[in-house]
Amino acid sequence: MSAASRQIEGPVKAEVVKVIDGDTVLVEAMPWPDHKVSTYVRLRGIDAPELQSKCPAFRQAALEAKSELISLVERERMVQLTAISGDKYFGRVVADLTLADGSRPADRLLAAGLAEPYAGKQKVKRPCPSGL
Repeated sequence: MSAASRQIEGPVKAEVVKVIDGDTVLVEAMPWPDHKVSTYVRLRGIDAPELQSKCPAFRQAALEAKSELISLVERERMVQLTAISGDKYFGRVVADLTLADGSRPADRLLAAGLAEPYAGKQKVKRPCPSGL
């Protein structure tokens, strides 16, 4: 069984240290009393545009998604991680991230049109909008 196929239900308490992009955060998770583990967390179920895209429109959309995620987590940096599993990239996990008010940033980014649904399969390649 691969690491990505194993899952920890949680919840695991964590503090958001930094927002990396529109779908990834760096957290200090607290899985045991008096222990902290720093790890990158990809928000389960979404895909935000890439900051490093060659397309100016996609880069701008990526900045908007990152900015929205920052605004969602900056008020209350303590979150809960659930449905935690390994990711295809070493050193990162995939998890549902829930804020203190019970909302999920992934759902809010989807509702705002700043991210697309993502089930871990190959991403759809989109052409850069012309005229930008």
